[in-house]
Amino acid sequence: MSDTNQLIRYSIITEKNPREIVLLRGNGCKWRRCRFCDYHLDFNLNSQLNYQLNAQVLKKVTGQFQQLEVINSGSFSDLDTDTMKLIKDICVQKHIKYLYFECHWMDRHHILPLKEKLKTSGISLQIKGGVETFDKEYRETVFCKGIDTDRPQELAKYYDQVCLLFGITGQTQNSMENDLKTGLKYFNRVCVNLMTENSTEIKPDKQVLSIFMDTIYPKYSENPKVEILLNNTDFGVGGKNE
Repeated sequence: MSDTNQLIRYSIITEKNPREIVLLRGNGCKWRRCRFCDYHLDFNLNSQLNYQLNAQVLKKVTGQFQQLEVINSGSFSDLDTDTMKLIKDICVQKHIKYLYFECHWMDRHHILPLKEKLKTSGISLQIKGGVETFDKEYRETVFCKGIDTDRPQELAKYYDQVCLLFGITGQTQNSMENDLKTGLKYFNRVCVNLMTENSTEIKPDKQVLSIFMDTIYPKYSENPKVEILLNNTDFGVGGKNE
């Protein structure tokens, strides 16, 4: 995620759950221990500079689907207060009814207050959490996610949607299918990310990826509640402007 100023930060998603999506910049993920992630490199400690960048991105939002997804490295609580106010104002002005944010487990106490605050403006806040897998031992020893519960019911108290990460050594057809079934049982939607080569020590396992594509992808590719990102830029943001 080097040269983050050159990243594509606005896109439109037209399939399954049509919405606009923006990649904003905050002061950075506070966890920063996930062994597969270099997304946290997209940050700046200068809140004024972040707001200037974010405001330019948010100008592109039209409200055409009445749904907006906002992502940033870390949690929504890592965005500056001016950016958060602008997001709310745009949702009201553009008649956006559903706002999607991401939140790390360590920041879950911020979720309910924001949901209540936005509800008074007619905005339904939906939270997406990067769980990666419901196998706690694998999640914490291999991924180092920092989630201290093995109960999906507990996760569902905070998250409306979950992200899963597939394509890594040690995962099997059964483990991936179990994760998907659990995700669909307890959450509104599931987003599957396939591991993409990056600067971290965790690398994609071609055999596991092949198992996914041959046996699982055909079963879930048309499921309206499952979004599958074959590449981590498939939503249209995060890639570099040419």
